[in-house]
Parts: sequence; structure tokens; C-alpha cells
Amino acid sequence: MKITKANGKNEFEIISRLKQRNGETEKKFLDVVSDIIENVKKFGDEAVREYTMRFDGRMPKEIVIEKDELNKYLEFVDDDFKNAIINAKNNIYDFHSRQTKQSWMTNKKSGVIMGQQIRPLKRVGIYVPGGTAAYPSSVLMNAIPAKIAGVEEIIMVTPPSKDGNPNPNIMAAAAIAGVDKVISVGGAQAVAALAYGTQTIPKVDKIVGPGNIFVATAKKLLYGIVDIDMIAGPSEILIVADETAQPSFLAADLMSQAEHDVMASSVLITTSEMLARSTVREIERQLKFLERQEIIEQSLENFGEIIVCESVRQAIEFANEFAPEHLELCVDNPLFYVGMVENAGSVFLGNYSPEPLGDYYAGPNHVLPTNGTARFFSALSVDSFVKKSSFIYYTCEELSKSRKDIVKLAETEGLTAHANSIKVRFE
Repeated sequence: MKITKANGKNEFEIISRLKQRNGETEKKFLDVVSDIIENVKKFGDEAVREYTMRFDGRMPKEIVIEKDELNKYLEFVDDDFKNAIINAKNNIYDFHSRQTKQSWMTNKKSGVIMGQQIRPLKRVGIYVPGGTAAYPSSVLMNAIPAKIAGVEEIIMVTPPSKDGNPNPNIMAAAAIAGVDKVISVGGAQAVAALAYGTQTIPKVDKIVGPGNIFVATAKKLLYGIVDIDMIAGPSEILIVADETAQPSFLAADLMSQAEHDVMASSVLITTSEMLARSTVREIERQLKFLERQEIIEQSLENFGEIIVCESVRQAIEFANEFAPEHLELCVDNPLFYVGMVENAGSVFLGNYSPEPLGDYYAGPNHVLPTNGTARFFSALSVDSFVKKSSFIYYTCEELSKSRKDIVKLAETEGLTAHANSIKVRFE
């Protein structure tokens, strides 16, 4: 990783370059994914089978796995994994249960009644990757908020393992999280099937969960046919560190993100040049012992950066501009600075709150906005699985008091039928 000194220009050129990596890649897949979507829309299961054979080389041994079948997979995983999943589930449930909101209604003295109804979505689709890495944790992060919201049916799609069987760890996580049905299909064809429905795969109201570039592009193209969680790009981490941080910790955390994908971005911005150089040496030392060495090396070479700045405040200004998916504050008294953070998917405070703690266990969701979209997107939450409707009740007397204002506003906009809807009630 190269080390760059912040000068008010260099660091922002880095932001610009890193944010371009997602859009440029996506263009290459638009036509391919569009064809997949159109064919699945027209031909349903037949198209899904065709694309599964083309991309995966075989059909899964069991395409549909019903809820009552999922529990058997708990017998196929070791007890330590099962206990870890249960403990993680409890933490995730505790955090997300605090996000629930209630419908409300207000009665004014005038007789006017207004309020808001909050209702869960009926059916939701969850995409769980099964390619270069299978993620049982994604099952928990997507399904648990949906369950808390009251979603009636949760359909999970996930590619099978190379032998055609479901990944037992993912299936066990699905059982623990309360998934209602699993479809052993992946890729853009699975996303299209969830959006339009096929003979086998039910049509859903919303699709959530991470995936490769084909999956992400499909979700983007299908937004409006169904709702989606967000447009997710390659993973990213930004670490703000001062001289109190540990180089070995920083190196490990940067590589924990880099191992996701060759397109992942890992950035360290620090007030200490000595710390920056020590971190580079630690990366070189630790990398030798990691299984996904090639992916990490390529990711760090292309999208890894170390920036030396003058102060923690300057570093946080950079972080707010970058709007990272994951932000670590490895500084003295991180709670002092957390209020300055404006744009970040999830914030990790101190040397003993590394990003994997959030990925797996602590409770906050790991489905987070990427590529600068933390400026306006939020993490997946219970709110992601509900819809809100307002209601209004006016008496004749109260409408009469307001009619002149309403008519004036309607006629100013040239909408005379709107105005007439009010006038006719008082003729």
C-alpha cells in the first residue's frame, strides 16, 4: 500500500478514483443482465433453469426447501457453529427489536382525526451469496429485521454448493433465523424470478441482501418492479487512527475487508507517518498466513490507500466526504469524535471494536450503504420491511374553514378539478 500525504487535493483525488470503480464495472454487465431479466420474465422457470445450467454447470439436487425441512440441517453443523449463530441471533434480535415503531392517531378538539398506519410487507426475498464465500451471517442480518417487522413470508434464494447440495451452514442459519422457504438458485436469474414470480419462485414485494455484480445490477434494473434495500457496490473500510493505535490491529482490519473482493477498498488515514509505515510492514507480515492472500493483495494494490494527515478532525472531514460503508475510529477517546461523524454506514469505536464484530455478532446490521451512498442511505433495519400509510378525517365544519386556502392553492397550480372537489361540497 502506498502512503500519501494529505494536502487538500491528493486525498480528494483518491476519493474520486475509488468511487469510480463501481460504476465503470457495472456498465459491462448491463446488457447481459437485462437479457436475463427479460427472459425470466417471459419464460419463468424454464429461463431460470437454462441460466443456472449455463453459469453453474448443473441444477441443484433440491430446488425448493420448505420451512419444516430446514431444521434437519441443524444436525449437519457442529455445535460450536450452532451456538455461535444462536448467540449472534440473540444480539441482532436485541438491537433490531429497539427499532420497531407503532401506528399512531391524534384526535384534535376540532374533531379532525389524523394518523399513520405502519404495516409489514407481505412477502420479502433474501439473496444470500454462495460463490467465493458463503455467508450464514447474511441470513441473520436480512431475515431477523424482517421477522421483527412482521413480514408474513420470507423467501431466501442462494446458489447451491459445487456438489449441487445446499450449504449446510447457510441452511442452519436460515432455520435459526426463521426463513419460510429456500430456493437453491442464485445469480441475476434468481433476482428476476423473485421480482416477477415463476411457477416455482413466488413474487415478492422487496429484495434484500448482498451479491456479486450480476446480482447488484439486477436489483438496480428491477427497482420499481420491486423495492430493494440499496444499490450495493464493493465493500469498503476507512480507518481513522492516531499515534495511540496498534499497527497490527490496523493491518488486520484493513485486510479483513480486502479479502471480500478484488474490488474492495481499504483506506487508512492517520496523523502519524510512523504508524502508517508500521502498518504497511504489519500487512506484509500477516498476509503470509491468510488463505485469501491473492484476493487481498490485488485489492490492496488497486484500491488500498494510506493517507497521512495533520489532525483527527481533518481525518474525520475526509471520512465525511468519503462516506464509507465501515468507519473505524482507532483514536484516543473515540467517543469524543463520534458526534463529528456525519456520513458512515456503521461506526466502530476504539481498538477493540473491529469491523468483523459488526459483521457477525454485536447486533447492528452489516447490510450497509457503499460507494459514498451513506450520505443518504441507512443500514438495513426493521424500517426496511414496513410501509406507512397516513389517514385523515375532517368534519364538514373543519373542511369549510379550510376550503378557501385549498381552493386557492389548487387554482394557483391550475388544477381546477381539485378546486371543484372542494367547492361542490358547499354549493
